[in-house]
Amino acid sequence: MDYLLIKGPAVLDGTVAVSGSKNAALPMLVASILSKKFVQITNLPRLSDIDFTLKLLVELGGNVRMIRENNSISANIEFKDTAHCVAPYDLVRKMRSSILVMGPLLARYGHVTVSMPGGCAIGARPVDLHEMIMRKLGADIDVSDGNFVVKCKKLKGSEIVFPFVSVGATQAAMMTAVLAKGTTVLKNVSTEPETVETGHMLNKMGAKIHGLGTENLIIDGADSDTLPGTGDPIPVIPDRIEAGTYAIAAAATGGKVRITNAIPGHLEILIYNLRESGVKVDVGDNHFTVDAGSVKSIKPVDIITAPYPGFPTDLQAQWMSYMCIADGISTIDEQIFKNRYIHVGELMRLGARVKLSGTVATVLGNRKLKGAPVMATDLRASASLVIAGLVADGQTEVHRVYHIDRGYERIDEKLLSLGAEIERLREGD
Repeated sequence: MDYLLIKGPAVLDGTVAVSGSKNAALPMLVASILSKKFVQITNLPRLSDIDFTLKLLVELGGNVRMIRENNSISANIEFKDTAHCVAPYDLVRKMRSSILVMGPLLARYGHVTVSMPGGCAIGARPVDLHEMIMRKLGADIDVSDGNFVVKCKKLKGSEIVFPFVSVGATQAAMMTAVLAKGTTVLKNVSTEPETVETGHMLNKMGAKIHGLGTENLIIDGADSDTLPGTGDPIPVIPDRIEAGTYAIAAAATGGKVRITNAIPGHLEILIYNLRESGVKVDVGDNHFTVDAGSVKSIKPVDIITAPYPGFPTDLQAQWMSYMCIADGISTIDEQIFKNRYIHVGELMRLGARVKLSGTVATVLGNRKLKGAPVMATDLRASASLVIAGLVADGQTEVHRVYHIDRGYERIDEKLLSLGAEIERLREGD
């Protein structure tokens, strides 16, 4: 098992290119099930979650061909008129987003068996909404032995009102309703860029989804059992969470980093908060530069995580590492996932001082962090530990690095190019 050895403190400097978005790529790959043509998806990041999803598509009967050119990866995917509509536990347990295959397989083939998913240990993320979607659209569901067994000859459009904003449920509803008979109305939906991009892909493939980017969607179902598809390549948008992570790392280390292949408009709330902390941020069309070189003390900034366009829960842990060295006290209110403070104990091993009370973490700044062995507990927690290791004095070992490999493409190589002293080692070497 690999781990990262970081020697700090570092001052990051240079240019880093953002990879394709994991959170956009996963539903886009799954959406290929709905097309009767080959679907080519480009700008895929090289991540373990992408590999797992492609393996799952092959297991389901998809014909998958990978194309690698320099640092770019594309996938050509084709699903024919028959498929193996069973998503097994051995694959599904590794990644929560596997539940997304349920809707497209049901909509196209009329039946599907999907094991209940796994994923990061960041608190309960119930699949009740996915079950509600299928039932609302007319499916029969039997839950037994840890599996959803779902059947329906032809789905029918319906009105679905989500009790709270859910990214996964919104994506699942879109991918299911595009082949339902009649009109489906979705209310209180996710407006995250990754959800919007999945909707744009479906429309390019022949779906009729109206209102993308708003809180309500109207979907006119297709008359056929598949979407017509498109012969044009469909690119994955840049990863806003990866871009945000490097932006916070630059600010925390007092560095200057130009972040390219990015969409700054997807990170307006983060850029605002970075500026509030005293950092200079210059924004271009597809890049932005974080310059903290002249910052003498970091101002504490309070955040509350919220659905887009609010502060992303996927950047909360990284922001906490940043606030640990701020000049004063800040608070973080985690409103998305109840248990997303698992990283706090590991940060405290590095010298951080954080007090928890319900959903609120009070971060006592002015800490001089010191290197120590720490253990990643989930994807974004691992990123926070890397940032803390970059600012800490001495050596920090970040173990269970497989978590970070789920969502960050070559993070050690990219940080190394920015001047960090970081290397990937094997346990026991």
